[in-house]
Amino acid sequence: MTQSVSVERQISASASDIFALLQDPARHTDFDGSGTVMSSKDGGTQLGLGSKFGMSMKLGPMPYRISSKVVEFEQDRLIAWAHFGKHRWRYELEPNDDGTLVRETFDWSTAIVPKFIEVAGFPKKHPEAMEATLERLAKLVEG
Repeated sequence: MTQSVSVERQISASASDIFALLQDPARHTDFDGSGTVMSSKDGGTQLGLGSKFGMSMKLGPMPYRISSKVVEFEQDRLIAWAHFGKHRWRYELEPNDDGTLVRETFDWSTAIVPKFIEVAGFPKKHPEAMEATLERLAKLVEG
């Protein structure tokens, strides 16, 4: 059984322009389509493999803070981070003649308790928010 869900979108911008937003946690609120990312505790940081960063979040009316670590990284092509639950948010960028194909994946195959993620319904809930995220990302970088 696959323990990931992905959405993708063609964006008319360079991979480096898109990656610059993904790599800066202070910009995550600008493209988050889930409505859960409130602010970065690490503004202006450029993420790389092993970088740790903190975010102020909210789930419904409940605010919380979370720390994540970049666990996959290839400049202008791939970035993924995970927090204490070990599931990952991954962005893959594939440049092409029309700009860049961007794929966002929620991967819980590495989660400490993958069954909790499934029972909570996140795999079914996330694709809609991920589509909104890619739409917002496109609006930020397309001229």
